[in-house]
Amino acid sequence: MALTLASAAALLREHHLLREIIQNDVWTDDAARIDAADDPFAAITYDTRKVTTGTLLCCKGRFKAEYLEGIDDKGLQAYMAETDYSSVTDAPGLIVTDSRKAMSLLSAAFYGRPQDELTVIGITGTKGKTTTTYFTQALLNAVSGGKAALFSSVDNCLDGHTYVESDLTTPESMDAFLMMREAADNGMKYLVMEVSSQAYKVDRVYGLTFDVAAFLNISPDHISPIEHPTFEDYLYCKRQIVANAKALVLGADSMRADLIRQDAALAGIPVTTFALHDADDKGTDANVTARPMDVTHSTFRITADGADLGDFHLSIDGDFNYLNAAAAIAIAHAAGVSLEDAEPLHAIEPVRIAGRMEQFRDPQSNTLAIVDYAHNFASVTALLDFVYERWGAENPHITLVTGSAGNKAYDRRKEIVEAAQDRIANFIFTAEDTDTEPFIDICMEMQGYITNKDVASTVISDRPTAIMNAVYDARAHADRFNILLIIGKGDERWIKEHNKHVPFEGDDRVVERMFGL
Repeated sequence: MALTLASAAALLREHHLLREIIQNDVWTDDAARIDAADDPFAAITYDTRKVTTGTLLCCKGRFKAEYLEGIDDKGLQAYMAETDYSSVTDAPGLIVTDSRKAMSLLSAAFYGRPQDELTVIGITGTKGKTTTTYFTQALLNAVSGGKAALFSSVDNCLDGHTYVESDLTTPESMDAFLMMREAADNGMKYLVMEVSSQAYKVDRVYGLTFDVAAFLNISPDHISPIEHPTFEDYLYCKRQIVANAKALVLGADSMRADLIRQDAALAGIPVTTFALHDADDKGTDANVTARPMDVTHSTFRITADGADLGDFHLSIDGDFNYLNAAAAIAIAHAAGVSLEDAEPLHAIEPVRIAGRMEQFRDPQSNTLAIVDYAHNFASVTALLDFVYERWGAENPHITLVTGSAGNKAYDRRKEIVEAAQDRIANFIFTAEDTDTEPFIDICMEMQGYITNKDVASTVISDRPTAIMNAVYDARAHADRFNILLIIGKGDERWIKEHNKHVPFEGDDRVVERMFGL
């Protein structure tokens, strides 16, 4: 059914968001008093530059009245806002209590509730979201003939096979429902999407119910004045996915797992758990478990409800990725995929994700470079655990090339240093994404957190130069085994500076160029 002013008002009233409708001197609760209230909207947008005839404009955030100057000449049909703008437009306004919640509901309605045509899977957690999302999509593609879409912090895929770089972990609500509409029109049966804490903090997924929600893990992160003021707030936002789902997949060893189980019980939804066991198959009881079999070859065994599903070999290294694989299998099963035939499950094996645990060998020296997106205490710790498990016996000289984001997640700066300083030989602090903070200030702050007098450190704010310096140093000491860990950016081709994406070669490409690969 097409969205009209009347149906939009009814929807907003149903969710207790509508205050009144205003058009010039008419203030009313009754849409019938507004001319053309039953005319369908031709378009919906939150960008005044995209307004055309028949558009519903959603005014969100720091919207200003001057943005609407001349808007009637463009054919604005109506607007939704928390503020009355009748002084600058003759179009009727849906005045609401919360514009972000309203925008999500209106967007879903305008695009015909595409989520109802898809099995929608939402994956949240402090680490592992992206890898688990790709594993899950690969598995669902295998059982559906390539009909699984994906929204991730790396790429969006709306047809099961074409990947386009994304801007946000979880898209703005209007963009998300537009992409869902395209995915449904492309014949997709599934949508697997990462769900960030900010998605609930700023209502990007308001009104969306997930067929399956996955809560992988939680640890302190994203704590800052512009993200989450406390860990409690971060966790609370993450937990909202449980109350907005029909089934939950939970990391059995997650911090606060008992609280999340209580959330599921209150929501009346079933819980499927997953866990990583050790080589002797000891670990937390769970429905789906992964157990390392041959670390050198990234081989592990999956068990589901006591049944052995066989051995799997990943193209991505690390025990934490065995855990992500177990999560993906548990998610697919919760979404209705039978585990009786284990063959389709092996679709996770060839999955590689650019910028995640990518390894490069230097033909000119005994040097291994690993490019990864690790960017907080938990992920840096997991990365170093992997390095020591695999190569610790070779006594490698480890250099960590790292930075941290500007104007947010301030705790990361100290925590990255604390996670690494007793396990590496050298830090090189360099540029990462920032808002208004100078790169050099962030690097100098991180350097100041070093307390281990035996670890060396250098500040090189230009990121390609920092990586090149690490390679040159390794080649100057070819008699030792060098491991370069280059973290934080993955394969991103930009660095965010003053809210703009500045083109950047990419960590992986700098390494490939230096190694002549």
